[in-house]
Amino acid sequence: MTQSKNHADKATIFCRDENRVDWHNKALWTLREKRDRAAASVPEWEDLRQLGSELKLHTLANLSHYLVEFEKNCQANGIHVHWAKDAAEHNQIALSILAKHQVKKLVKSKSMLTEECHLNPYLEKHGIEVIDTDLGERIIQLNNQPPSHIVVPAIHMKKEEVGDLFHEKLHTPKGESDPTRLTRAARAHLREQFLSADAAMTGVNMAIADIGAVVVCTNEGNADMGANLPKLQLHSMGIDKVIPSADSAMVLMRMLARNATGQPSTTYSSFYKGAKPGGEMHVIIVDNGRSDIMQDKILAESLKCIRCGGCLNTCPVYRRSGGYSYNYTIPGPIGIAVGAKHDETNSIPWACTLCGSCSYVCPTKVPLDKIIAHHRRLKAQQRTLPFGKSSYMPLVGKLMSSPTAFNCAMGSARIALRVLPHSLIKPFSGAWGKYRELPVAPKSSFDTWYKQNKANKSEAK
Repeated sequence: MTQSKNHADKATIFCRDENRVDWHNKALWTLREKRDRAAASVPEWEDLRQLGSELKLHTLANLSHYLVEFEKNCQANGIHVHWAKDAAEHNQIALSILAKHQVKKLVKSKSMLTEECHLNPYLEKHGIEVIDTDLGERIIQLNNQPPSHIVVPAIHMKKEEVGDLFHEKLHTPKGESDPTRLTRAARAHLREQFLSADAAMTGVNMAIADIGAVVVCTNEGNADMGANLPKLQLHSMGIDKVIPSADSAMVLMRMLARNATGQPSTTYSSFYKGAKPGGEMHVIIVDNGRSDIMQDKILAESLKCIRCGGCLNTCPVYRRSGGYSYNYTIPGPIGIAVGAKHDETNSIPWACTLCGSCSYVCPTKVPLDKIIAHHRRLKAQQRTLPFGKSSYMPLVGKLMSSPTAFNCAMGSARIALRVLPHSLIKPFSGAWGKYRELPVAPKSSFDTWYKQNKANKSEAK
């Protein structure tokens, strides 16, 4: 029997391990708290958010201009620029460059775009060994898993599980789970990979149009090790990564690390403006559906995202369902926003409470809750709603449009909650009810209570 790809079914699997759900939730909320403290330490934080939003909107509105300017200035700096319409073309371009230089081993720093394009398996299929050099990425690569978070990709794994994995793959002592010693073992292992690599590849945090440079931000220095040891370096970027100037980059960089992990800045923020002496630098600019997103005014705002991961850290659904419950490379609210069109099950737009916490923390003011609600409307208009929702939503619509019917239904529900055993009611409360205690039902609605108390106060006067 094939496993369901429905978000709720995948989340159910994650939720079976209550201890994992608990510490996963707490670990991510800790990042949210660090973000809040970091934001509060910057008096002009809200001004920065507004400026970042306007900056990205301006760039998107003039995207062709800035992409052409970026290409022209890159070429003036001796950088080779390539254009890819989709993931397949991106992978073919990367392979052709690597094959031309007879590359057998590629070291790669974090890049959600290459994950989106499924580059690693494509290159490995063609005989090129790919080594992810970000610690979290290397952990999940050794464990044959994709990232479960865009910033902390191995957040779903316990240190004991990493210890067991390293014992098997890196031959660390059995039972070793100390994070410091495990990190030292990973560093020694990765140092060998850097020294024996034929080429390096990185993602791109920002591409600066007016100087023809790419910005790569890391905490481990792995992108710099890769870019400065082999002679061949490649950088993959989506068309939405371009920004007008270095001044623009400074605005976004002041928010990026603070919103991601609570740091004032990433440990390393590198500007690559050309190849090292005797080397080659290539930039691959990828569309892969971004132009289609821009055709919808509401969805287009998702391209303001700077991939800080703040929306994942605050999302109550992501924190309790894990990254692998989503049907797209990028999980969480931003994953729903940019990936709902790729979801064959049409379930991820409903992996959201519409609480708006994601929009509240977003450094560039991406209105994620509004975008997700828009995806739901599109699914309804396209008649691609999941079966259950397509059956009962018309009934709910009629119920909600009639005050009399609504009040009768709510009255019946309150009576049922008070009288019937919860074991009889829970099967009808959906996936949410399976993992929650049903509330004690009030004797009356707020509207009735308010009218009665208002009348009592009037009589007392």
